[in-house]
Parts: sequence; structure tokens; C-alpha cells
Amino acid sequence: MKNVIKLFFSIFLCSIFLTNAHSAGEKIDLLKTDWSFKGYLGKFDRGSLQRGYQVYTEVCASCHSMKYLSYRNLSEKGGPEFTEEQAKAIASNFEVTDGPNSDGEMFTRPAKLSDKFVMPYANVEEAKISNGGAYPPDMSVLVKARSGGADYIYSVLLGYEDPPEGMILDDGVYYNKYMYGNKIKMPKQLYEDLVTYNDGTPATPEQMAKDVVTFMAWSAEPHLEARHKIGFRALIYLIILTILVYFSMKKIWSRVESEV
Repeated sequence: MKNVIKLFFSIFLCSIFLTNAHSAGEKIDLLKTDWSFKGYLGKFDRGSLQRGYQVYTEVCASCHSMKYLSYRNLSEKGGPEFTEEQAKAIASNFEVTDGPNSDGEMFTRPAKLSDKFVMPYANVEEAKISNGGAYPPDMSVLVKARSGGADYIYSVLLGYEDPPEGMILDDGVYYNKYMYGNKIKMPKQLYEDLVTYNDGTPATPEQMAKDVVTFMAWSAEPHLEARHKIGFRALIYLIILTILVYFSMKKIWSRVESEV
């Protein structure tokens, strides 16, 4: 009986070792870029946020929603900081269903600052049917929801390659070096000069990926800059308090005669 238990225990340890070794061998380092919002004092690049919104609108919004954002957020401090008039003009380009009116009927009207971002599909089932059975995830908090965060989303957007020799993909499935399982139903989206940036920045795939991920990072954590400021002030306060306590204790103990 003891030999059987030892055998099973050995098999269990070997399986754990082989699994870990296999996982470590397949691990691929994510692409890195210089994120302005990283670090204790990180801030969002306003130009990148505005360009990121443009990429989202022109490339991503036809499939992916951002249901937690309102158009007024585009003009709030800490975000893209469009002017209020610019935000109103952006909102007016979209139509929302409202009502009922005095006749008891629903109607459409231009969106206002208080409205949420317009959804690309009426419901989940319509979204799946329109995308070959795959549901495009909401992008509002996607950066926080995915392991690897901004680096992971950035890598996936730039990770499309031809599949390795011998790998067969189903119709409508694409190979992505950084995607979990290396298979993704979303085709490659970012191509050279796909959008024309209003500020004249060259629209390379890398630049568009960085900008749209920056916008997504802000949407997932819109109060990041305020939090960083509070944290920095708290740190300064604690440092000053520590110094005052140190000198106070030193003065108090200086009055105590040491025993010989």
C-alpha cells in the first residue's frame, strides 16, 4: 500500500514539474512601450488620448462598446480634455433612442453630453451573429480585466502573424502571437495610415495601438491622475511627519539621564 501511495505521489510531482516547465517554455514576453501613465507620478498624454479616441471611433466602435463612458467624460479634467463645445459636437454625431413622447412613441435624437457612448449592437445576440459567433468585449475596463494590462492589449493589436507550419486555422480564425491560445476571431485592424490624425502625427500601426490603448487605460481608470496626486501628497506628509516625530523623540530622550 505504501508503495502505491509513493508511486501516485511521484506521478503527481512529475506532472506538476512538467506542466510548469511546459508553461515556462511557452511564455512569450509582451511588447513594451513607453506609457506616460505608468509610475507613481504618471499622467495621461492628452494628445495620445485624443488620438486614441479617434482610433476607437474610426476603427473599433463598429464592433466594441464602451458602455461605462458618457460623452461628457471627454471634456472632464484628467481625460482627453476636449473643450465642452468639442464634446458636444462629438456627441451630436451619434443618435440615441429616447422617449416615449407625448404620443407614447419612441424617437431618435442627437446624443447629448449626458448620454452614454452609443452601443454598436442592440443586444448580445446581434453582436454574436454579426461577428461569427464571437462577442466583441466591451472596451471600457478591458485594460484592467486582462492579465498584462496595457502591454497585453498593445501586443495583441500588433501580434498578427502567419501561423506556424502545420497549424490549421478554422475559417474566420487568425493567428496572433500574443493572444491566449494564439487564436483570435478578430482580424488584423491596424494598417499604415488607416486614420488621418488631426494633429498630423504619422498613423503607424504602433502609434495607433499605443494611442487607443492609452484611451482604454484612461476609460478603465479615469481618476488615475487624481489618485497619483493624493498618493504623492500623502507620501510627502508621512515623510514630514516622520522627521518631526524623530526630532521630537530625540529631544525628549535627551532629557533622560543615562544610567552609568
